Amino acid sequence: MPVTDVRVDDEGIYARSAREVILDVCFDGRRIWSFWLQRDGAVRDGGHLVAWPESLRAYLDGTTRLSLNEHGQERALYDVDVRLGAGEGRIAVVDKQGNPLALDKDNRRVKTFAGRSAEHVRPLMDAIEEVLAALGKVGIEGFLAYGTLLGAVRGGRLIGHDSDADLGYVSTHTEPADVVLESFRIQRDLASLGYRITRYSGAAFKILVPESDGSLRGLDVFGGFLREGHLHLMGEIRAPFEREWVFPLGTATLEGREFPVPADTGRFLSVTYGPHWRTPDPAFKFETPRSTTRRLSGWFRGIRTSRKEWDRAYAQRGYGRGKGPSALLRRIHGREEPPASYVDVGCGRGRDVSAVTEWYAVPSLGLDVQPNAPRVQAERQAGNEDVRFWTFNLLEHRHHGAVAAYAGCALPAPRLVTARHLVDAIAPDGLPVERLAELGRTLLVDGAGRLHLEFLVRWGNDGYGEELHLAAALDPDAVSATLELAGARILGRELHPVSEDPGASITCHLVADWPARTAGGN
Repeated sequence: MPVTDVRVDDEGIYARSAREVILDVCFDGRRIWSFWLQRDGAVRDGGHLVAWPESLRAYLDGTTRLSLNEHGQERALYDVDVRLGAGEGRIAVVDKQGNPLALDKDNRRVKTFAGRSAEHVRPLMDAIEEVLAALGKVGIEGFLAYGTLLGAVRGGRLIGHDSDADLGYVSTHTEPADVVLESFRIQRDLASLGYRITRYSGAAFKILVPESDGSLRGLDVFGGFLREGHLHLMGEIRAPFEREWVFPLGTATLEGREFPVPADTGRFLSVTYGPHWRTPDPAFKFETPRSTTRRLSGWFRGIRTSRKEWDRAYAQRGYGRGKGPSALLRRIHGREEPPASYVDVGCGRGRDVSAVTEWYAVPSLGLDVQPNAPRVQAERQAGNEDVRFWTFNLLEHRHHGAVAAYAGCALPAPRLVTARHLVDAIAPDGLPVERLAELGRTLLVDGAGRLHLEFLVRWGNDGYGEELHLAAALDPDAVSATLELAGARILGRELHPVSEDPGASITCHLVADWPARTAGGN
């Protein structure tokens, strides 16, 4: 049952096969992408067309020797020089430093372990050892998990198409709230060792580990616990499990070093990857039951609402890289007196922060949930001590407290606070307007400044909301009412079509403040 009729064009890769097959796509001899033909393809002309992933399209402009192999087989099914797009040079899927990139199982561009020498991965192995030791110091028995465990058990090596390292632990606690408190305590202890850390959820976080070439490699720490006869492990596992299948921990060899692993690695990998975990699959996708996702999300992921969509958006080349300040900021600039400081909540690439700095030379703070979004502007403002860019999650109260403390000592009043396409970019179940109202009340209480809020009111036929990855159009009356419940005073509200087209999307520009409280008031 061969794979036949392969053809490649700007739309994607087409092939016919009577059976499901995993295919590796190589550019000039290097694996770039893998997929399941029937699962990932659309039925067409008796075969399947698998479209190029959006994360790869920006590179597809030039020529390459494209080979297509059934995963695990050496003989190529297709091996032809192809030209894609209108470019004349060789296609190079690399980052700005020239490091090779490939797509992982979620079609994200990553630096995989393929071709990495022992010297290159030594810092990561050192970090695994150090983090496991640090976990031990705070009473946590950590172990290799997910793809890292799979590589150790299956071949003693990091999996070539993988891109990060995974650790897990099973808490002695059985209540989700206690697991969350423990996870934050662990994060603080690891941060005290000097690691940069970003949090996934209430029970999982990522440690950024520098490698010998200066690049950062992610090391994920997933918390788990046993409850009602089931193992729950962030972020995919809920399965019947016994404690003795985890403890006492055993060991396995990875890149020549011994690391702790669950007592029964076969059972552990079966509940992770299914009964066929021994068969390599670079295009593997987790098929988590909805009941498991709902449980884990309800317990731990309340602060993660819409985060995955933003990570994907900012992984796209050119997303949000327009020139100059936003229309909202230009409108404010023409109407209001210069502020004494500025806060941009959901600053994206950070262009408005840089514009305010140039216009007014006041202390400014850009906040965004995606750590890399404002990187370019942060580098440009690196020498300006009055400008800061922080990772900020509107749904996490800890972040609110940090911003309030910083504002009290470094951001004088009156403050200008903007939130452009923030509350409409977070799924409504995250209560984004309520959370923004809390932040606004903290920063602007007693007439300390104004909040300028912009959000989508009507979806148009122009693709405006889709291009910005917005989650919902909002009712201005409902937004106003929510702000007023938090003590705000609505100073103005305007509707603006984004173009002159009759079917244009419509946005709302809403202005609010928190007026000074009278004596004896509350």
